[in-house]
Parts: sequence; C-alpha cells; structure tokens
Amino acid sequence: MNSDGPRRVLLVEDEEAIRDLVSFHFSLADYDFVTISDGNEALQLTQQESFDLIVLDIVLPGVDGITICQSIRHGGPNREVPILMLTARADESDRVVGLESGADDYLTKPFGLRELFARLKALLRRPKSTWRSSTHTHRQEVVAHLGVTLDLVRRRVTVDDRVVSLTPNEFSLLHLLASHPGVVFERDQILEKVWKDDVFVTTRGVDALVKRLRRKIEADPANPTRVLTAWGTGYKFGEG
Repeated sequence: MNSDGPRRVLLVEDEEAIRDLVSFHFSLADYDFVTISDGNEALQLTQQESFDLIVLDIVLPGVDGITICQSIRHGGPNREVPILMLTARADESDRVVGLESGADDYLTKPFGLRELFARLKALLRRPKSTWRSSTHTHRQEVVAHLGVTLDLVRRRVTVDDRVVSLTPNEFSLLHLLASHPGVVFERDQILEKVWKDDVFVTTRGVDALVKRLRRKIEADPANPTRVLTAWGTGYKFGEG
C-alpha cells in the first residue's frame, strides 16, 4: 500500500456516468483514482498492481464483482486491501454474499457522494488504526492460543505453523477474540471494536465475517473449535 502521495483507489464500475462523477470529485480530495469498466480487465489488473482500496460493482461485463473479490482474497498484491462493493440490489442476501466473498463493506445504489466518501475514509483508516496501534510498547505484540499465533507487528498469522492470509477485518476479529479466550463478545460489541466508527455495517456483517474467518483457521468450519458461537449472544474464542 502507498505510504507517500495520494491514496490509490481502483473503481470497477461499468456505468460511465458513475465512473466520471466519482473519479472527478475524489481526485479533488487527493485520491488517485483508477477506473475500469470491464470485469476481465479488473481481474487481471488486481493481480498485477497494488492499490490502497478497491471499489467493486457486483454486476459487470465479463467477470462479476463477487468473482473478482474472491480472486483478490485468494492471493496477490491486494489480498489484504479493503474492498467496498457496490450493488443495485436492495436484497440483504446479496449484501451478505458480498461480505462472505471477502468484501469489507457494501453500498447500495443509488448512493450519495458524501456517504461514499465517508465509507472510503473509514476503510482507509482501518488498517492504520488496527495494525499500527497494536505496535505500541504497552501492548502485547504476539498472541498465541489453540495453535493460532498473531504477530501484531508484522501482521502475520499462523495456524498450526501454516501462514494464513487475513483481511484487515478478519485480523481484527481474530485478535479481539484470541486475546480474550472464553470471553463472549456480543455482535454489537464486535461491530464497535472491529468496524470502529463505521456504522454502516449490520450485525449480519459480523456473522459473515465470522464465517469467512472460520474457513481460514478451522480444520472443519462447520464444527469450529476456535471461534465458537455463543447462541443468542455472539462469539468467543475457545479456552482449550
């Protein structure tokens, strides 16, 4: 991710009017916007170049946004980069599918530029506030429990000595739970601590995030032994 100069944002959107409007306004706010209208081109570019944030429309010519999102999370230079998904559908199931595919947030069309700007700023703040605050000398730099080890300085996670790549939100959730084995966190608490001041995600987003995390750290995601459900309340990390 870029540390100098404007933040680099990829916008994948097939509607020209939206591309032009968004790129114009956010270039004025010192964002370096790269715009693409075709899913196949986006799939290739996200495996070749690094960005600070990616905005993906779900419905695209060539390859859909869900497939692109899954490809990004599978590996490559943007596997930990925040992703915001755009959808013209108001159905909650579509939003959950987007979150489960690896997106960090979603926005339903039509949307206002002010709301989009707020979402982008929240996502761009998240990695710094999540990772770098953890390097403070008064904080524990390594968390290890039940075969899971989190190196907070290097943003590195190993599960049974196997390196696992997590998104910023997945890392934050794992850190929260693994740092407090046996402590139940309600969904609203997780929203506040993982998404911080981003109020646009619902508790369904928490469930989707947990599901994604289990796929990466559990031997059998359907029967987890690490990230456990506290029925009717929230989630906790196993005590071992």
